[in-house]
Amino acid sequence: MKKFRKISAVLLSALIIALCILPSFASDVPAQFAITNPYEGVDFDSFNQYKTALHTHTNASDGSPTLKESIERHYETGFDIVATTDHGTVNYTWETPNEDKLIHGVLNLLGRSKGELEYLGKSGCFNNGAEYTYATENGDDYLSFSDGRRIMRVPFGIEQNAVSANAHVNSWFADYHNNSLTTYNDAVRGVTNAGGVCVINHPGEYSKARYEIRTENAYNQNIFAYRYFINKVASLISKYDACIGIDINSKGDGRTRFDRKLWDNLLGRFSANGENLFAICSSDAHQLDKIDTGFIYTLMPTLDSASLRKALECGRFFGASHCIGNPDELGQIADALKEFYGETDIYNNIKNAYDEMLQRADDIESGKLDADDDLSLTYNVLDDKGYCKADTEPMITKISVDNIDGAITIESENALIVRWISEGKLIATQKADEATISLADYKDSLGNYIRAEVFGEGGILYTQAFLINAEQNAGKSNPVDGGFMDFGILDCLFGIFQNWKEILGRMIKI
Repeated sequence: MKKFRKISAVLLSALIIALCILPSFASDVPAQFAITNPYEGVDFDSFNQYKTALHTHTNASDGSPTLKESIERHYETGFDIVATTDHGTVNYTWETPNEDKLIHGVLNLLGRSKGELEYLGKSGCFNNGAEYTYATENGDDYLSFSDGRRIMRVPFGIEQNAVSANAHVNSWFADYHNNSLTTYNDAVRGVTNAGGVCVINHPGEYSKARYEIRTENAYNQNIFAYRYFINKVASLISKYDACIGIDINSKGDGRTRFDRKLWDNLLGRFSANGENLFAICSSDAHQLDKIDTGFIYTLMPTLDSASLRKALECGRFFGASHCIGNPDELGQIADALKEFYGETDIYNNIKNAYDEMLQRADDIESGKLDADDDLSLTYNVLDDKGYCKADTEPMITKISVDNIDGAITIESENALIVRWISEGKLIATQKADEATISLADYKDSLGNYIRAEVFGEGGILYTQAFLINAEQNAGKSNPVDGGFMDFGILDCLFGIFQNWKEILGRMIKI
């Protein structure tokens, strides 16, 4: 009996010691992935998904359509929210003429702003027969139609830096502009001080990444010009709360075809510090046939500007595009479609676009073709007039995050595949009706974030990034390299020097 008691005492002591030691080991090896969900708080059953245009132009600056023609096409293509963002021109109303006399006058002299300005008045009728009324309710402006639809105007839309070297910044919610020679920093600081929200527009235009032939060269951090530009954007987003992120797919995706890579570079830096930054898609429409190329779906309980602003600041939206111009992405999509569905029509269409892009890249590198215009072939689902040819468009209907199992589920309609990306690398592709990813299965491939792209016959959706262990990473890393110095407007020369051959070739061609 005494021997039994001694053994029991030893075992009990060992158990107590083990229980005391175990938590210290467990704290060093997390048992789960803590996932920060940007869509937390979204009730997918009650929230609406509003089709939103954040970047559009009229002949008040350098667009072709009048305001009335632009809004009519937005109505025809199903938009619920529209921001008019003419260069250097704060939008105050759709009712009466709203132009900056200097900007409109100069562009008119240059032949880039043509025709009479045409606005909406209190009521009227579009050429397509749709009758509307224009009114202000609770501080927001709405167009109301007889079919029950409404379109909300985004307050104070503008494309900043009208006379700079493509350092374009879109802003909303702030009555601010500066039409002198200004930089990114000037614009973003001014919008911040005025209490607005902004994004960096089509960054591939400024960085000249649009001239790269191969994806691996664009935003390569071993190249000075690109590392500098990544640091520049990171510093703007770090310094100024108003700047929520960047545009990753605009117009036909020709200029922005590599800007998802920039986004991933930035996400890698910010997520290592427990922070997020968001990406929009836009049309940057200067012509009617570009209006439905890119947009966002904003997740909101009600259609008002306060809800829109909150959604933008919290990342409660999906980027959406009818166009894809990146050959590597198209090749991966084609491979997945063939694996899951066989050689269907959509597979053949994407494979043909991919093959043509690769052939053009080879021809450019061999000197048979010039860069940029010849490379910027895009796969798109729009007809010649800019209307969607597909019967259905992909929609995300629900996102669920399970922090216990470290899993994310995306439910969707009219989608074919879901692609999961972390640290700029494709880590998994799933059929859309089986889109649940368990992070533990990919722990060796994961960085500090993961994001999803949902593809269907009607286009592509980009979720915002889901951060991994953000609280644990908070304050551990600076998204901006030590010693970084902003050269202001002179840094536009870096991209030019980096791609001088392609740029000179285009100038000669013009």
